[in-house]
Amino acid sequence: MKNIVAAMGGAVLLAAAPAHGQSVGGAGGEGGESAFDGDYLSIGIGAAYGPSYDGSDDYVVSPAPILQGSFRGVDINPRAAGLALDFIQDGDGTVGFDLGVAGRVRMNRARQIEDEVVKSLGELDTAIEFGPSAGISFSQLLNPYDSLTISGDALWDVAGAHDGMTLNPTISYFTPFSRGMAGSLSFSAEYADDDFADYYYSITPAQEAASGLPAFQADKGFTRAGATLLLAVDLDGDLQNGGFSLVGIGSYSRMLGDAKDSPITSIRGSADQWMGALGIGYTF
Repeated sequence: MKNIVAAMGGAVLLAAAPAHGQSVGGAGGEGGESAFDGDYLSIGIGAAYGPSYDGSDDYVVSPAPILQGSFRGVDINPRAAGLALDFIQDGDGTVGFDLGVAGRVRMNRARQIEDEVVKSLGELDTAIEFGPSAGISFSQLLNPYDSLTISGDALWDVAGAHDGMTLNPTISYFTPFSRGMAGSLSFSAEYADDDFADYYYSITPAQEAASGLPAFQADKGFTRAGATLLLAVDLDGDLQNGGFSLVGIGSYSRMLGDAKDSPITSIRGSADQWMGALGIGYTF
């Protein structure tokens, strides 16, 4: 049950990170066999409405493919525009661990730039980021089926775009509301090094001449922090048996540091970033 919720949420934004699996009986129900015991796959599609680039005040619709699963003890967990593999198999206890690798595709300012001034700075290359992922989950905190997960990814660009790295800590609380409905609340942040900050938020003297924006040198630091609320509803009333589920997501994040102070954000965009998404997934 937690996995189908995370599969939808994590595929379209940073936040949702699943806890280790357990059967969910719902409010007042009994646990039993779950579609998430053993090998399984969750696939689907969603649509997200959010800023056209990080720091933008123009909003666009983007597709969001969904993939989540487990195969021979290796969990496949969603990330924003990417995936993470967890190689640790957890038992039935109240504490679980994640350790593996994560990767994502970053297309910030590589397409869908709505602001003509920002577009005059030039489109950026697509980054492919890869690195280790780790986390710890605590279950049965306020009810028999909830969980609190603390996780983080350290990612390096391996495609030669920004050539930098980011740290992405997340804390997420999951709970069912009934056998057919569940939700999560997540808090996340992003820390970037000098190479990343310079690539996405600096403005060179040549770009100043082309755009009219003042030159700016961005340095390392936190680029954003925010919260995400996710709600999942199973169409047959039982999330743990697989099948179709609908998911709605809303998030708010605030640009921080030089990412906020950059003219790309402070003059042409907004430090306040909102996102909404709807999706449908199928688990088998």
